[in-house]
Amino acid sequence: MTKTTQKDNGTVEFPTFDATQASEQFRAFAEKSAEQTKEVYARMKVNAEETQKALEATFENAKSAGNEFTSKSIAALREGTEANLAHLEALAGARSFAELIEMQSNFMRKRMEVAVDQIKDFQAASQKSAETVAKPMKDVFEKTVKELRVA
Repeated sequence: MTKTTQKDNGTVEFPTFDATQASEQFRAFAEKSAEQTKEVYARMKVNAEETQKALEATFENAKSAGNEFTSKSIAALREGTEANLAHLEALAGARSFAELIEMQSNFMRKRMEVAVDQIKDFQAASQKSAETVAKPMKDVFEKTVKELRVA
């Protein structure tokens, strides 16, 4: 081991504190923070407005989809009612029990075919409506994710 020849006199020297530099650094920091806060606020405001517009479009699309389903339901009920009344009139004119059974069988087959077609129509309309209703919010979400990736 080697001995040190310096003596420790117990004094510690601190660098001099320059208040003008500290206040200037603090001012620069505060200005930069204020600028960043304004930028973040502006982005948040724009995103909030876009989200509000997307929600309004979503509700409008949902209303349109509901109206379409209502119209389709009314049309299906009207068609079914007319078919049932026409079938009852035809049954009243049946001449034999065998003819009645044949008429009923044909009617049931036709009604099942119509029901399958209506179900397919409702299914296609619901899929289209779901996509239309979700599109505005999906677009806003994708835009936000894209902006976050850039930042």
